[in-house]
Amino acid sequence: MITADFHVHSDFSDGADSLEAVAAEAYARGMTALGFSDHGYAPYDTDACMKRERAAEYRAACRRLREEYAGRMEIHCGIEQDLFSQEPTDGYDYVIGSVHYLYAAGEYLTVDWKREPLDRAALLLGGDLLSAAEEYYRLAALVAERTHCQLIGHFDLIAKLNERERLFDEDDPRYVTAWRRAADALLETGLPFEINTGAMARGYRGVPYPAPEICRYLRDHGARFVLSSDSHRKDTLMYDFERQERVCREEGFELVRPGWMK
Repeated sequence: MITADFHVHSDFSDGADSLEAVAAEAYARGMTALGFSDHGYAPYDTDACMKRERAAEYRAACRRLREEYAGRMEIHCGIEQDLFSQEPTDGYDYVIGSVHYLYAAGEYLTVDWKREPLDRAALLLGGDLLSAAEEYYRLAALVAERTHCQLIGHFDLIAKLNERERLFDEDDPRYVTAWRRAADALLETGLPFEINTGAMARGYRGVPYPAPEICRYLRDHGARFVLSSDSHRKDTLMYDFERQERVCREEGFELVRPGWMK
């Protein structure tokens, strides 16, 4: 069973618990490796991201925990970098590259919180919600280039609210064409995609990111995967990992040890 989780948030950004509390919970659960990946500073996302002036403190705290748990559990210090953030990522063990926002007519509009920003994006983009999805995947294709990441974060985050609210048809040819174009671009990088159970833990979806049909497409085109929880509370570490690891074996999704651990 996988006993490592590398997409984990603390109260340095929008997580509920301290680094120390998360590490203690991880160790109590028998985890062998824990990677913190708080949201890097973004001036348009100040409620959710780490404060710029706390980045050095965050890295220092991760180093202290690495020393404290040396020989018992690996501690890695990562960052989740949004596509539009221009903050440096030097000094981190790894970067998760993600798209959380659309940018239209001078506005940053979140794709993973509520419907209203998506409706606003569709209006500003001159189309419907599928137009917002198309723009999202245009940006997703650029995430590796823009963030210099080692892991592709929640590839189809644009569909987070879709299971509850049916904002658009995920079988629509426009949607399928959009995500396939982005997938093809990212597949060329050779970077792994995360299979992310975060929206499941928070009750938004019954399946991880990416959706099964997207995972199968990625699998068929040589993608590798890293299982992650996108945990924002210590009690959701490794959320549903046992079942998802079994699904991965059944579907032939190749789970790999992240490159930064080599």
